[in-house]
Amino acid sequence: MRKVPAALTVLAMAALGAVVPASAAHAGPICQQSYRDAEAGYMYAYDGLDCVGFLGKAEGDDANWGDSSQSFQGGDTNKASSILNKGVNYEVKFYNGTGTGWTGGYTCLGRSEHFASDLRDNTFTSGASANNSISSHRWVSASFCDRWAT
Repeated sequence: MRKVPAALTVLAMAALGAVVPASAAHAGPICQQSYRDAEAGYMYAYDGLDCVGFLGKAEGDDANWGDSSQSFQGGDTNKASSILNKGVNYEVKFYNGTGTGWTGGYTCLGRSEHFASDLRDNTFTSGASANNSISSHRWVSASFCDRWAT
């Protein structure tokens, strides 16, 4: 008789798994491990969802991910689909524009959030999707952010 309740439990779990989208079920586990492994004081960016496909890391600002002069190199611009913040004192403000004028829309990733495993769910203040659209970043105090990536 115990086999019937166990079989029903397995069937119920399988049905529940079919209802939950694969992206939601997959969101985060690799980013969680990447956060644990990340070096303190750095932000990281990844080409794929859930912190897969390492693009680069930075401890300072980078006003143009496409110019190959700082942490991020030419091919890294407009490629990030997940980001991670293991900063010590500041939040990271990501922009879809370049240059030290820090123009274009932005979104921030707080130290307390740790990471955003799927930027398809996020937009810049300009309304543009944050996925595959980050062109620069800088470290800021939380008071300079009013749009947060999650």
